[in-house]
Amino acid sequence: MERETHTIDAADIALGKLSARVATLLRGKDKPGFAKHVDAGDFVVVKNFKNIKITGKKLEQEKYYRYSGYMGGLKEKTMGRMMNERPDEVLRRAVYRMLPTNKLRDRMIKRLTVKQ
Repeated sequence: MERETHTIDAADIALGKLSARVATLLRGKDKPGFAKHVDAGDFVVVKNFKNIKITGKKLEQEKYYRYSGYMGGLKEKTMGRMMNERPDEVLRRAVYRMLPTNKLRDRMIKRLTVKQ
């Protein structure tokens, strides 16, 4: 099994459409020998992610959460703040949620590279 490297220019593409395309390539659904229990996806490099198109009021309304495990330890960030601090994490979380929830998901997401 040989893995290809796909380079995607993210300028002026909506976040959801880009995430769906990346998830399909990481999973290998575009290959003729696709099987859902086999990790046969390719490497994906996303360039110009800073110039992505975000529609609506997502920059203020979309929230990302993390929990420390302690009482009162729930932290939240808006998408606008996340885009300023770590824009690659916005795409990584969107793609991660589109991949199937099984043991292969962590291996698939490691093949995603986001370049500013």
